Amino acid sequence: MQTQLADLIKNSAEGQEADAILRSCVHCGLCNATCPTYQLLGDERDGPRGRIYLIKQMLEGETATAKTQLHLDRCLTCRACETYCPSGVRYGRLLEIGRHILEEKVGRTWLDRLQRKALRMLLPYPARFAPLLRVAGWIRPVLPRPLAKIIPVPSPASSWPEPRHHRKMLVLEGCVQPALAPSINAAAARVLDRLGISLIRATEAGCCGAVSYHLTATEEGVGFMRRNIDAWMPYLDLGVEAIVMTASGCGLMVKQYADALKHDAAYAEKAARISAMTLDLAEVLAREDLTSLQVDANKRIAFQSPCTLQHGQQLNGLVEGILTRLGFELAPVANPHLCCGSAGTYSILQPDLSLRLLSDKLEALHSGKPDCIATANIGCLTHLKTGTAVPVVHWVELVDS
Repeated sequence: MQTQLADLIKNSAEGQEADAILRSCVHCGLCNATCPTYQLLGDERDGPRGRIYLIKQMLEGETATAKTQLHLDRCLTCRACETYCPSGVRYGRLLEIGRHILEEKVGRTWLDRLQRKALRMLLPYPARFAPLLRVAGWIRPVLPRPLAKIIPVPSPASSWPEPRHHRKMLVLEGCVQPALAPSINAAAARVLDRLGISLIRATEAGCCGAVSYHLTATEEGVGFMRRNIDAWMPYLDLGVEAIVMTASGCGLMVKQYADALKHDAAYAEKAARISAMTLDLAEVLAREDLTSLQVDANKRIAFQSPCTLQHGQQLNGLVEGILTRLGFELAPVANPHLCCGSAGTYSILQPDLSLRLLSDKLEALHSGKPDCIATANIGCLTHLKTGTAVPVVHWVELVDS
């Protein structure tokens, strides 16, 4: 694709990066066939190719409008298009650049700004989110059923083994996961303990930065990244083997620290080291001998592979392989590449599209008549639970059974 970027942007680092991405696109349109929003809306501007053109026009100096912003906002950032793009276009990165510039050019209504600010001030902070979740739980019985249904029901906390092994790995506690499902990291700790690995926590670490970063509050997101790096570096110096992620969305973000901080003289080298040491829990278990695990595998499982796992981290099939090795029967799931509609804050900011995607995803998951639905990301887990009576769990909780 030929480009003629405006003078204002073409010589900046972001402009040069965007130009290279745009030039790699051959506008073949294969991406639209895998795009969830294009499948729903049938509008070229709501598919990757159309959004790429909108970003290109804006970077070449054409006037951007609120309608341009609407089409970019509707993107889930699921990155299915990247998985199937024959030219290797880094669409997700181009979208980040486009959204950031668009935010400065177009701005938002006060209500949009308030909503996004509230999400950034609440979700990344467990000390704020957990009490609010408790209050929501108390009033759930008196709320109308449609509203009550979307309030998450937290899972109970469970035991965490004391560190006792020579092999040690760090785990990211996260922000909403400790309040919504503390059982996930505890299950991971117990499973790894049975494999001779102690899973430890760095109390100074917190949100991975994804909420702020993807809501175009880039510097705020980078602040979370720097805090986590500072919290983790001493543990790496003491010889921990890896930083383990039990939420695939967080895992993708932390693996991108190296790129996000590559121009930060104080943190670039440390960020690169952190990203290189970061592994999804499935990557850890896939390398281990699992024969010592005693697992109740008498269940038929429908696995929903989060977009951040299969498209972002390119780890499609890894969890399924582990569950199969352990004896679980996997139910077929149609169109497994399509997003469930959670997508971070998308289910809050784009509720109508999110619910349509959820309905389609649950239909695909239910079709194999599973005993249980498993996933690998807290956002997907919480979102799926709102629409089904079938139990929804993190896959490591099955391994811990």
